[in-house]
Amino acid sequence: MPARNREIEVIATNRKAGFRHELLERIEAGLALTGSEVKSLRERGADISQGYAVIEGGEGWLINVEIAPYKYTSSGHLPKRRRKLLLHRREIKRLLGRLSAGGLTLLPTRLYFKGGFAKVELALARGKRSFDVREAVKKRETLRLLQRTMRRKG
Repeated sequence: MPARNREIEVIATNRKAGFRHELLERIEAGLALTGSEVKSLRERGADISQGYAVIEGGEGWLINVEIAPYKYTSSGHLPKRRRKLLLHRREIKRLLGRLSAGGLTLLPTRLYFKGGFAKVELALARGKRSFDVREAVKKRETLRLLQRTMRRKG
């Protein structure tokens, strides 16, 4: 059996997730998709910024992730349908335990192809409070200003 190409081809990223939440742990999961969804993803037709994942009935589900309809077909898919996450049973149990403790949510941070398969990187996240967000912005701005002055002097 020939070895598959394991290069990662990123389709979409969720930059807002790191800004609004503290990302604690990352998990890779496969996605159960239809043919038109895969074709649309190959054309970079996805938005994961409003998405989240849940564990229901012993299965993982990706919710509110929009995959644009494939433009070259008449019978497509629903853009914001629930998509099943392909996870091992032990991963689901571990995630369910972490999520049931409270205060954590499961967010998609990247959507990509790996070895020809569509994958999603999920992050266990804790929401930042508004003062935490303001503090992070202030820290980033001072660091940017410091780097700018160092470049001008050097």
